[in-house]
Amino acid sequence: MAVRILAVGKKHERWVADGIGRYEQRLRKPFDVSWTLLPHSARSEEAARTEESDRLLAKVDRDDVVVLLDERGDNLTSPGLAQALQRAFDRSARVSLVIGGAYGVDERVRARADLVWSLSRLVFPHQLVRLIVTEQLYRAQEISAGRPYHHE
Repeated sequence: MAVRILAVGKKHERWVADGIGRYEQRLRKPFDVSWTLLPHSARSEEAARTEESDRLLAKVDRDDVVVLLDERGDNLTSPGLAQALQRAFDRSARVSLVIGGAYGVDERVRARADLVWSLSRLVFPHQLVRLIVTEQLYRAQEISAGRPYHHE
């Protein structure tokens, strides 16, 4: 299985696409990545959160391991992320990483998540999160393979 990233928002900006492409070229199964970009809601706050959450949940399969990106989630180390992903791959499960919109996601998405992952207690622009996530997937791949990209 592979990693699918579900993200609410516009297509990657050029600088983000270049950075993502750099890491995606290095990724190999099961760490290869596909993207599904879902449009922002035209509604505001709670209504937008609900509409975008509906769209995200519609894309998640029953057997997916869902990892939600949220600043209120668990701060993982890179080896911790590698272990969590490897457990999913060992179960032959597809990993769906979810990046919500500007207003986040509703409790249904949080409840569906197998892991809620925080990159930091800081809030980052969604375009930057996409790049960081792709680099961390590459880092997890290298950690799992025992290669020297990650230094303790």
